[in-house]
Amino acid sequence: MSSAQTPARIDSWVAERLGVVLETGSSPVGLELSDLVGVAVRQNPRRAHLLVSTVLGKHIPVDPRLVHGAGLLLGLLVRRVLESVTDPVPASWPQAARAALDGHPEALLNVIDTEELPVLDVLVVGFAETATGLGHSVADALRAPYYLHSTRREVPGVTPTGTFEEGHSHASTHLLSPLPGEVLSGDLPMILVDDEFSTGRTLMATISALQQQFPRSGYVVAALVDLRSAEADEELRTFARELGVTIEVVSLVSGRVHLPAGILTDAADLMQSLPVVGSVPGAVPAGPGSSAPISRVQIDWPADVPDGGRHGFLGSDRAGFRAGVDRIVAALAPELSSYQRVLLLGTEEFMYLPHMVGVRLTETTGLDVRYQTTTRSPVFPVDDPGYPVRRRVAFVDPEGDTVVDRYLNNALWLDGAGLDFTEADVVVVLVDGPADTDLLYGPRGLVTVVASWGVPVVLAAVTGADPVRTGLQRSTERGSVDDGSA
Repeated sequence: MSSAQTPARIDSWVAERLGVVLETGSSPVGLELSDLVGVAVRQNPRRAHLLVSTVLGKHIPVDPRLVHGAGLLLGLLVRRVLESVTDPVPASWPQAARAALDGHPEALLNVIDTEELPVLDVLVVGFAETATGLGHSVADALRAPYYLHSTRREVPGVTPTGTFEEGHSHASTHLLSPLPGEVLSGDLPMILVDDEFSTGRTLMATISALQQQFPRSGYVVAALVDLRSAEADEELRTFARELGVTIEVVSLVSGRVHLPAGILTDAADLMQSLPVVGSVPGAVPAGPGSSAPISRVQIDWPADVPDGGRHGFLGSDRAGFRAGVDRIVAALAPELSSYQRVLLLGTEEFMYLPHMVGVRLTETTGLDVRYQTTTRSPVFPVDDPGYPVRRRVAFVDPEGDTVVDRYLNNALWLDGAGLDFTEADVVVVLVDGPADTDLLYGPRGLVTVVASWGVPVVLAAVTGADPVRTGLQRSTERGSVDDGSA
């Protein structure tokens, strides 16, 4: 496998033109802030910049083993807090983290064996849209009996048990829709997982909302990067004291993003002066009339296993989930046998299942797999080696939102120093049931747009478990948070 990497610094373009600077504070695993994020310009009147993760698989195609390994590593750090471990982290962790970032994406998985770890009796909640898969990997490292992620999807027959707001977001309302809803009750520690903490305000709003309906005595909040100031950290401590709860914060790296005064205006002016990039050197530009083949694979997912954490995922679901992943890999392998470089796409919140399929594809077939998902986030693209989003395409939401476009960024990865692009031999679009609609094939559909690059497309449609039926079944079965390992 090639040692494809993102470039060492993908914040330089924004730093030179807008004065945005990344500063590393500390890291328990010896990383720099620039190892994990680059800086892009965001088309949002409330926030001018967007941190683009190099390990999340959202805006940049990433080896899925690195995605899962980073989540597991964050989970191990959370585990140390829960177990009150104060000794230095094992030397193998920072060594593996550095190796994974330097072109050996399997390194973290090679030193983390979750099956050897005890179950921790906690509830884990990931934040949509970007941390749905990350939160699930954290839950794996804890062997948590229950995982849930917030969602923006309204599901017929499912009444949300709670909501909270993310003030700076492009889609600010989060729904909590566990089935059955009472699983969030009780005093188990709750682990809240996001990709980044910037001010801590979303955290405090979330915890306030949760305490009103599901009060408990302690939280651990975890993110890949913690960018809060010392003042914001003290504000969170004061908030915890006043609310009568404990709140511990865990991250792979802490630091600061220094934003100059007037950046909202400056960023808007800068975007106005630049053309929107549709394609990049080395990539086939999008255009009509492509003859790229499109094929479809229909996959029946196990009827009693959730395909993610939108409505709750039990520890006892893990074995069935792994079997379902293997079923998908077995169905895809014949379709991919004549290719080598595979780009595996998930859609928005549908992150964990695609990245775990990517891990298994890599392990069992030897294919060079990269993984990323589509997004609602409107990132401005710039064709420059010091910028993390080199191209962007818009497409219509397959679930029928006719107002807000969805986006696919980059959809190609960077080799070596990050100056040469690699286009996939084939793109696999993995969707769940609600996203499997005719809109995927329409004039501005995701499958149509990707095929217009001249790259073959395989649409893998997963028919998942019915969340209402599964929730009703679990409401009659006690042991809703049973790990299944006893």
